[in-house]
Amino acid sequence: YANGAAIIAGGRAPLAALASLQDVERVFGRDRRGQRWRSRTLDLDIVLWSGGAWYGPRLAIPHPLFRQRDFVLHPAAQIAPDWRDPVSGLTLRQLAARAVRRR
Repeated sequence: YANGAAIIAGGRAPLAALASLQDVERVFGRDRRGQRWRSRTLDLDIVLWSGGAWYGPRLAIPHPLFRQRDFVLHPAAQIAPDWRDPVSGLTLRQLAARAVRRR
């Protein structure tokens, strides 16, 4: 697996951004039918959003599990170390450092 992070600028609301990301996943062969936790050709998630926290039936921002995932925290902390989690108030740098200590 290869993991990465990106900062994407745009004026889309969270659900419209999610729909666009899922379109990209489909172009790369992602099939959402069947098992939920199987290997995927591409998995794009909205982890944080400049609008703070956002919750709906199909999407939660911040991503509910990102604080527990080294493979999310470390790439994200490399490109936006001072970005704050709107729930905990901690920066991505601080969250990544905590993840290292948990190992």
